[in-house]
Amino acid sequence: MSSNAQHLASHLRPRSRRQYVIAAVVALVLVGGGGWWFLGRADGAEAESITATVSAGTFQQTVTGSGTIQPAREADLDFEVSGRVTSVKVKAGDTVAKGDVVATLDTASLDAALASAKAQLEAAETTVANDSSESSTQQASNSAALLSAQADVTQAKDDLAAATLRATFSGTVASVDVAVGDQAGSSSSGSADAGGQGGTGAATGGDTSAATTSTAAVTIVQPRTFVVDADVAADDITQVKKGLQVQITPTGATTPIFGTVKEVGLVAETGTSGAATFPVTVSVTGAQKDLYAGTSADISIVVKQVQNVLTVPTLALTTTNGKTYVTKVVGSSTKKTAVTVGETYGASTQITKGLKSGDKVEITTIRRSPTGTTNRGTRGEGGFGEGGFPGGGAPPNLSGGGFPGGAQ
Repeated sequence: MSSNAQHLASHLRPRSRRQYVIAAVVALVLVGGGGWWFLGRADGAEAESITATVSAGTFQQTVTGSGTIQPAREADLDFEVSGRVTSVKVKAGDTVAKGDVVATLDTASLDAALASAKAQLEAAETTVANDSSESSTQQASNSAALLSAQADVTQAKDDLAAATLRATFSGTVASVDVAVGDQAGSSSSGSADAGGQGGTGAATGGDTSAATTSTAAVTIVQPRTFVVDADVAADDITQVKKGLQVQITPTGATTPIFGTVKEVGLVAETGTSGAATFPVTVSVTGAQKDLYAGTSADISIVVKQVQNVLTVPTLALTTTNGKTYVTKVVGSSTKKTAVTVGETYGASTQITKGLKSGDKVEITTIRRSPTGTTNRGTRGEGGFGEGGFPGGGAPPNLSGGGFPGGAQ
């Protein structure tokens, strides 16, 4: 292998799952009126020559992952007590405010339980009020009975209140899985919503001849706000921190959306391939009217960003006797110029010494066509676009700036 080929191979070696993304890099100045030409030769070889303008740009190092889009906040609401459903006041798609009634249970047995508890409390209070002649042991027993009766009344009131199911936050009703006449119960525990409001469980109870709810009676979500529950490879997770910026590409979408890392899991999981992964939760930036829960998505987390980096295409470099050179274009002539290189970012390499912004370098390669084929000349054009994140978060190791609209 030639020294030039060895140099290129060393700069283009794989970087596991890490990717180097070019945000704004090198503008190609095309020779010959806006393009470059492949010059036909009788032996089938084609000489390709292009001129690239050296310029400063921004480079991003990213870590990738994949996951599922979920509502940012969701509550599964269930009755805390057993009873027959007497009303359901919402349907899927309805908007509710915090505290709105969404369903109720029959309260006849609960009313009776509260009345009984109150009667027991009154009796205990009378006993304590008239036990001055009793022994100290009996007085202590009477006082304990009074405390128990007071607790029973409190519990009976709580049970009666729990027969009315209310929205725990303002949102949209995602599903209703209970109907009038169903028997709802409380023996199984439910899940807490993502915003921190707890739900309670549904279970069978009472009249077993009636239908019984086995899922949440009512599910409420916060509209148009989402998170991505994603998995990141164990090799990359040490680079992922809360607050880093993320590019999100939902399955089937042509335009990415953006977000920030909300939470990084500490316990490894086993992915579908058998490799260890870590859970990462990403908050999607802004309200999203065209995003749907359950959609899969790929994520790209910016773990490092370096700005104002002077680069040239890696193909412009040659190595001789341990030194690196470029062919610098000066007017109508060229000059072999020694340079000092830094990091390699995909197809571009950083220049730390030997060139300045605005210099031009020549890239010449040889391509071979099928034997006997004469190529009359084909034209190719290329370049790099610019991009940025519209809001939220900031990557580490920033140099000279950050994301538009994001934290510095």
